[in-house]
Amino acid sequence: MKGRDVMGAAQTGTGKTAGFALPILHRLLPRASPSMSPARHPVRALILTPTRELADQVYDNVRQYASLTPLRSTVVFGGMDMDGQTQALRSGVEVLVATPGRLLDHVQQKNTSLGQVEVVVLDEADRMLDMGFLPDISRILNLLPRERQSLMFSATFSDDIRKLAASFLRDPVLVEVARPNMTADNVRQELMHVHESEKQAALLTLLHDPELPQALVFVNTKIGARRLARELQRAGVNADAIHGDKTQEERMKALEAFKNGSLRVLVATDVAARGLDITELPAVINYDVPFAPEDYIHRIGRTARAGAQGRAITIATGADDKAVAAIEKLIKRTIEKSGVQPRAGARRARKDEGRERPGRRAPRSPAQAPVDEFFLKPYEPSPASHAAEPSAPEPGKPSTKARVPALLGGRR
Repeated sequence: MKGRDVMGAAQTGTGKTAGFALPILHRLLPRASPSMSPARHPVRALILTPTRELADQVYDNVRQYASLTPLRSTVVFGGMDMDGQTQALRSGVEVLVATPGRLLDHVQQKNTSLGQVEVVVLDEADRMLDMGFLPDISRILNLLPRERQSLMFSATFSDDIRKLAASFLRDPVLVEVARPNMTADNVRQELMHVHESEKQAALLTLLHDPELPQALVFVNTKIGARRLARELQRAGVNADAIHGDKTQEERMKALEAFKNGSLRVLVATDVAARGLDITELPAVINYDVPFAPEDYIHRIGRTARAGAQGRAITIATGADDKAVAAIEKLIKRTIEKSGVQPRAGARRARKDEGRERPGRRAPRSPAQAPVDEFFLKPYEPSPASHAAEPSAPEPGKPSTKARVPALLGGRR
């Protein structure tokens, strides 16, 4: 509110979006105009996010906060048709939420101007660096006025983030409402140690628990997400996947189904780990231990949001011991061992669940046909096969006996 640059760090799920969106709207309100002219609605606040899902979520919050004001807002991100976004930008908006790449596309096509931006926000800045957005961010910042307020928000602050902050923040105020890399106390963290061959059975055992009506399952690769979602569907689990190879429409459809409760299990890569707000999500399951320990914090931050209770279960094998140790070192605590053990035949049990009917008999296996011992004996040529071949027939008369091939016991 004082106009100072800010570096904000807090546990995920504590309301960082409201922390910067509400003061920005309050600051812009005195100059809000009810005019229909686009010139009366220049872009004054720019919010950059690393992923499409997070951009859409931040925009949804901003839209609700500003719903009773003349302030306009919109969101632009890749994977969607540009025509609708172009129309919204040219109509004029004061608050623009965007991913870096798509924003540069619109700037290049002169669909919007950033010359009057007063506040710029980098949300989940560390994730932007991980995804290689630094060149795009630098280009965007060079298009903004030098006199502006800059805000950077993230759940963690690495040395690289601090270097980035030093390059574009001016004498920032550091606000940390929790110790760095600290997980929420209301998340019950569990470690389920299994053999590699038992991972899927372990997951199905967890999903069989009636206390887990929904679960967000994290894997490390896009192909792993596809395969696991397909295997869960074959096992009778209502599941879908969300990853970078899916179209934006498919990703948003799956995410919306999960949020409204019509989808029980959402298998996701780390594209869904940052910033997504899913109300009262009971559990997060790490089917794959994350490569980076920091990603563990963001993953389990999808549950136990806004003071609710939640579970974070990690399925680990012997190959994951070093990664688990790195996570425990980062969060400065030991993850308690889970008492749940994978049940034998869990996959078959889940697959057949709901298919049996009361009083229905299991089909009988067909009776085994008797085996003729003749086919078990070694081959023995018949005496006739060694008999001499008949003499050549008289001219004009056909042979009365056909030759037997040597392969079948005949003689050449």
